[in-house]
Order: sequence, then C-alpha cells, then structure tokens
Amino acid sequence: MDSKKLLSLYLLCFSLLPELYGVVWVSAGGGAHREQRRSQSLGGGELSDSNPRKMFVFGDSYVDTGNNRKPAAKSWQYPYGITFPGKPTGRFSDGRVLTDYLAKYLKVKSPIPYKWRKVGFGLGQLKYGMNFAYGGTGVFNTFVTSPNMSTQIDFLQQLVGESTFTGRDLLSSVALVSLAGNDYSVYQATNGSPQGWQPFITKVVNQLEVNLRRIHGLGVPKIVVTALEPLGCLPSTTVASSFQQCNSTQNQLVNFHNLLLQQSVAKLNSEVKDPSASTFILLDLYSSFMAALNNKVDQLGNVKFENPMKPCCVGISSEYACGSVGANGEKKYTICEDPGAAFFWDEVHPTQYGWYAVYSALQANLKQL
Repeated sequence: MDSKKLLSLYLLCFSLLPELYGVVWVSAGGGAHREQRRSQSLGGGELSDSNPRKMFVFGDSYVDTGNNRKPAAKSWQYPYGITFPGKPTGRFSDGRVLTDYLAKYLKVKSPIPYKWRKVGFGLGQLKYGMNFAYGGTGVFNTFVTSPNMSTQIDFLQQLVGESTFTGRDLLSSVALVSLAGNDYSVYQATNGSPQGWQPFITKVVNQLEVNLRRIHGLGVPKIVVTALEPLGCLPSTTVASSFQQCNSTQNQLVNFHNLLLQQSVAKLNSEVKDPSASTFILLDLYSSFMAALNNKVDQLGNVKFENPMKPCCVGISSEYACGSVGANGEKKYTICEDPGAAFFWDEVHPTQYGWYAVYSALQANLKQL
C-alpha cells in the first residue's frame, strides 16, 4: 500500500473512532439544546486527557459501548443512538449508558471497546482503559455466542501478558463490572424450577465473586460491581400490567441476589491488605432505579418521567421489538416523541436520561471511589 493510501486509511480510522465508541461529548440532531443542558449537569468535571486514571469494563448490555457484532445486535440498528450521537454506536440505548457516566465522574473518556483495540492502539486511545463488556452475556454462557465474563477477564489477562497494559496501567485504573440478569433470563427460559431459584442465584453470585477476586488479582485496585436492578420493574415484565405495576416476586429474588452480593463484597474487602479501604464497591442499581422510577420530579421541579415503566421504543406487536424492520425495510416499531421524558428506552434498557437519573441517585455511592 503506497503512503497516500496509508495516510487516507489512517485519517479515516481517526475520524470514525470517536463515533464508534462515543468519546466525543456533543449534541446530536434535534433536541440539541436539551442535550446540551443535560450534558452540562452531569457532574464530575470536564474530560481531561491528563488524568491518568483508566477504566476496565466487564459485563453486559448495561455497560457495553460497541463490542457486539454488526448487524446481529440490535444496538447497531436505528433508532439506537438517536439521541447521542445521532446514529447507532453499539450502545443499548438512545444515547449514553452507565459506562459513559462513570467515566465522566472519573474525568476520563469512555474506554474503547475491545473490538476496536487494534485501531485504538494506533491512535493512542488505550490510555483510557478498555471495555470488554458484551450485551446479552452473564457470568455463565447465555443464549448469545459472545464471551461470558470469565472470557472477558481472559482478554484483559492476555493484553497484560502482551504488555499492551502494564502493571502501572492497572494500578491507575478502576474496574466496572455489570451483571444485569442475563443468567436469570436463561434459567427462566429453560424451565428452571421455582425451588431451584435460590440455589441458582447462589451459584451466580459465587461465580461473580470469583470473577471480582480475579480482576483484583490482576492488579486493579478499585472494583465497582453493580447490584442487580429491579427486574420486576422492567418493561418486559410490567407490560402485563400495562406498565403500571412491578412484579414483587421477581424483585424478592433480586433482593436475595443483592443480599448475597453484599455479603460477597464485604468478604472480598476483608481479604485485602487494608480492610478499611473500599477496594470492592457495590453500586446500588436497585435503589437508584427505584428512586428514579418513584420520583417523578427533579430538583428543578420539572416532571421527570410521566409513566416511568413505559418504554419509549416498542415493537408494533409482541412479535417485534425496538429496531425491528419488515422484509421490505419498513419499521415495525414506534418511538415516543421525547426520549428525554422516558426512563426506559426499550423493554430492558434505560434511555440516556434514564441513566442520568440513575447516575444522579448514585452520587453518594460513587464518593467511595
């Protein structure tokens, strides 16, 4: 390849990379004024290239910023990304997700997805860490073929072995670990017995504990792990009550998971050299989701979410979902007028503003970092 073609390819990659994983915090399309106002109120200061901290991200669609393959993942289909950056980036939302908000809090850019590691290496983007999360995955194998959490950690271990990341890199990093319930979806879909729920939940949390200990063993000093969100309040469940009522039985199981996880985090912290330091931090998504779902008024007195359990983007019937198209490319979904007025984007995932509401409710939690 001659030098001109090589230069053109380099410039093309450079121009596309920010859009691929959303490191540029800009307004997009209609509603730019609202987007600008909300971006300014994120908190945590401005992005800074000089900040040495990195993020390593593991888990599922709540933190995935573009690892899943095109076009199999709906996160790469319109209208995902409609709010930010105006087109799909692989995020399971209309815009930013939990990863982006935590990165903002830490004053770093959202780390590049593992999928784009070779491009990112050439452009110096690895200084922000890396996102290994894949939507649809769990601690065990699920219905998707993407790598489970153990394999995601293998990826980091391999990169450390190749000196892509050094021990010093890891010492200046924070890990974000998300488990949003895909293992439980598989258990339920494969006719798991009601009596087997508690033993299976115990098995899941035990494996998650193994994973957290392993990440710390690689040299990451701070590890943030998400508590399970209220699965009984997701639109995929509340559709049965016209999005009016959570399923208390499901949330009781979620509370059992979170109790075990809280015990695991306490155990892990007791094992470190300085038990007084919070090495493992539990990010309480359950309480923050419930706060957002129950609190319809923000600090400015504006209505947050008129019907917080009703998703913005839905299929036109039960056989379709957000982003579905027909054989001739016709839309098989509808979108609400203002995604910023909805907490949920689709049947499982929050909107960008939904994630902002969760992030706002987590401020006291985040001070442990």
